[in-house]
Amino acid sequence: MVLGLNSTVFPLHDTWSGYLVEAQRYLPNSTSRFALLAFINIPLIAVVLNVLRQLVLPKHPSLPPEVFHFLPFIGSAPGYGNDPIAFLDSCRKKYGDVFTFVLLGRKMTVALGSAGNNFVLGGKVANLSAEDAYTHLTTPVFGKDVVYDCPNEKLMEQKKFMKVGLSTDNMRAYVEMIENEVSEFLRKDPSFRIFQMNDVNEWGQFDALKATSEMTILTASRTLQGKEVRGNLDATFAQLFTDLDGGFTPLNFMFPNLPLESYRKRDRAQTKMAEFYINIIKARKEGTSTNDEPDMISALMGQTYRNGTPLPDHEIAHIMIALLMAGQHTSSATAAWALLHLADNPEIAEELYQEQVKHFSNPDGTLRLATYEELKSLPLLDSVIRETLRMHPPIHSIMRYVRADLVVPGTLSAPSKDSQYVVPKGHYVLASPAVSQADKSLWLRAEEWMPSRWTDPEGQAQQAFKQYADENGEKVDYGFGAVSKGTESPYQPFGAGRHRCIGEQFAYLQLGTLISTVVRSIEMRIPGGVPPPNYHTMITLPKAPRNITYRRRKFE
Repeated sequence: MVLGLNSTVFPLHDTWSGYLVEAQRYLPNSTSRFALLAFINIPLIAVVLNVLRQLVLPKHPSLPPEVFHFLPFIGSAPGYGNDPIAFLDSCRKKYGDVFTFVLLGRKMTVALGSAGNNFVLGGKVANLSAEDAYTHLTTPVFGKDVVYDCPNEKLMEQKKFMKVGLSTDNMRAYVEMIENEVSEFLRKDPSFRIFQMNDVNEWGQFDALKATSEMTILTASRTLQGKEVRGNLDATFAQLFTDLDGGFTPLNFMFPNLPLESYRKRDRAQTKMAEFYINIIKARKEGTSTNDEPDMISALMGQTYRNGTPLPDHEIAHIMIALLMAGQHTSSATAAWALLHLADNPEIAEELYQEQVKHFSNPDGTLRLATYEELKSLPLLDSVIRETLRMHPPIHSIMRYVRADLVVPGTLSAPSKDSQYVVPKGHYVLASPAVSQADKSLWLRAEEWMPSRWTDPEGQAQQAFKQYADENGEKVDYGFGAVSKGTESPYQPFGAGRHRCIGEQFAYLQLGTLISTVVRSIEMRIPGGVPPPNYHTMITLPKAPRNITYRRRKFE
C-alpha cells in the first residue's frame, strides 16, 4: 500500500512511529515535517478529546443522554444519514425515547413516540421554531417573504389564502383534469409503448418514480398551477425546475452557503421562475390572459392581510414556487411507492380495479370518471393510500430550533430521579413520525404493507387515524381556520399542529385519481420485489432499480 505526498511516493508502515520516521526521510525541511505532524496529530487529538469529554467529564443531570460518537463535529451523521429509522431505533433501545446526538455540529435532541411527536409538533412558537430550523434551506428555493422566510403569524395568513384555492368546488373540477392528464401521459409517453400498441398480451416496463414524477407535475400544473403553467411545460421550464430542485437537498440543508455551481444554478433558476409567475399575474391583471379556470394563482390574487396590505405579486409567485416544489416531491414519491406495492401485490391491485368496476361501470362495460365525493368514498383506494403513507412517509424527520430552554414533559433524568430533562436554547429537537408509524409495539405486522389494517374499525390503524383527524371534535385555529391538531397520534403522514400540510386533501385527490386511472388501464408486476428506501434525499424515495412490468388491461 502506498501514499502520495508532495508528488513523492513512500511505503506505509504498520505503526504510526514507523510511518513518521519513513515520512521524515522525504520531507525537505522542518516546516514540512511540522506540517505533517500537525496534519496527522491534530485530528487524532481532537478525536481523543472528544471521547474523553463523553467518558470522563461530568454531564449535567438535566441534559438528555448523548449518543456516543468518535468524530467531533461530524458526530452521528453517517449513521443517521444512511438509515435514520434504524439509527433512531437503535438509539431508542439504548437511551430511551429522549436522547441527543450530534449532526454536523448541531445538537439534535430526539423525542420519539406519540408523546415525542406532541412535544415537538405541538410546541409553542415562542419555544420551538420551524422558521429558524428550515429557512436557510427553503428561502433560496421558494423565495423571500413566504413560508419560513416570514414571521409565523404571516405564514398562517398565507395558508389561509391558499385554502381559497383548495375549496371543494375547485377539487370537484380538478378530478377530470387529473384523470385526463394521466390518461394522456399513458397514451403518449415512450415508456408505455406496449400500452399504446393496444396489445393485451405483451408486457412492457417503466420506472415507477420517473413515471409518477412526470404525472404529478403534469397534474399539479394543470390544476393548482394553472393553464399558463401547464402550457409552458417545455424543455426550458424543465431545466429551471431541475436547477431549482438541485438546491433542495440534504447538502443544502446542512451547508447552505457553499460556493458550488449547483447553488448558483439554484439562485438563477429561482429568479427566472419567479419572473415567470409574475408575468402570468401581470397578464391576468391586464386582461390579456386566456385563463378561465379555477387555480391557485386566481385564488391568491386580490387577497389582503389583516393589516390591510394586499398580497404582493412577488409573494404570490414565491408561494406558487413553494407549492410546485414541495407538492411535486411528496406526491410523486408516495405515488411511486403505491404503484410498486400494488405491482408486488397484484391481488390487491385487482381488488382495486374491481372496486372501480362495481361503482363506475357504464352499460357498455367501460368505466366512467368518478366524482370527487365518489373517490373519497372508495374504501380500498383510501386504505391503499393510507397504508403507503404509513410505511413511506415522505419526510422521516421533522425538526425545530429551540428558542428557549425547554422542559421535556413526562421525563425523569438520571441520576437525580426527580428532575426533568431540559433541552437548552440553541439545540434542535427532532420528531420522527416515521418511527412511530413503524413501531412494532403499536402496529400489527408493522413491516408489512397491509391495506386491510385500515378496514378494521377497532384496530390500531383506525384508532390512530381518528386521533389524527381529531374525530372527537377538538379543532384548533392557528390563523388559517380550524384544523385537526393531531399531534398526539402515532400516524402523522402530513405533519401535525400549526405546520400540518395544508394540501392534504388535494394530495389525497391527486393520488387517488392517479392510482385509480393507472390501475384501470394496466396490470402490473414487480418480480424483484419492492426496492428499499433511499434516505440520501430530502424526500424518502425508492432506490433504483424500481422498474415495474406491465401490460394493457384486458377489460378497460
